[in-house]
Amino acid sequence: MAGPEVLVTLPRRRPFKYVYQFKITLCGTRPPIWRRIQVPESYTFYDLHVAIQDAMGWLDYHLHMFEVEDKETKGAYLRFESPFTDPDFEEEGLILTTEVPIKAFFKKPKDKALYSYDYGDGWQIDVTLERVLPREPNKTYPVCLAGELAGPPEDCGGIPGYYRSVKAVKNKDNSEGLLTWLGSWKPDNFNPQRVRFDNPRSRLKIGLGE
Repeated sequence: MAGPEVLVTLPRRRPFKYVYQFKITLCGTRPPIWRRIQVPESYTFYDLHVAIQDAMGWLDYHLHMFEVEDKETKGAYLRFESPFTDPDFEEEGLILTTEVPIKAFFKKPKDKALYSYDYGDGWQIDVTLERVLPREPNKTYPVCLAGELAGPPEDCGGIPGYYRSVKAVKNKDNSEGLLTWLGSWKPDNFNPQRVRFDNPRSRLKIGLGE
């Protein structure tokens, strides 16, 4: 029997007058790995996912999910899943990140969401709305304003693997071939001006094989 049909809407550019400024902080590292980004108010959660991936230097190889507080049910949370989630393995009522605008849940400063990526490595990021600002003329969004430390290497093995990578680089220890695998990655190497944001529509079409 065929599984349930799930709507996947391709991202598109929408007009916007305001931008949302978020601070995104990786959970579980000290000192923290964080970024400050501004994105259009017209973004969906999928668009925000792409911006987070690019700001962290990740390659979008794995599934993702956002969790936000359900304002209508005390203590409950809503989940928005990757468009590549298999609906056969999810509960009824699967909601995809492509279908939910961020402005439906981020209403005021300090509103939050929890972003999860790569369920094997188990990365989690606190996403906090800091400010809602007027769009600046002749400025391209999204933009990365600030941040600290390089994002963990893709598929490094979660928090323990991240610290093994940091230790290998700092000690110049390639006894297990880790430095060779890490290539040019350096834990302290982050420059917000070098962040390049991909087009969410192009990213999703590639994933869908279009």
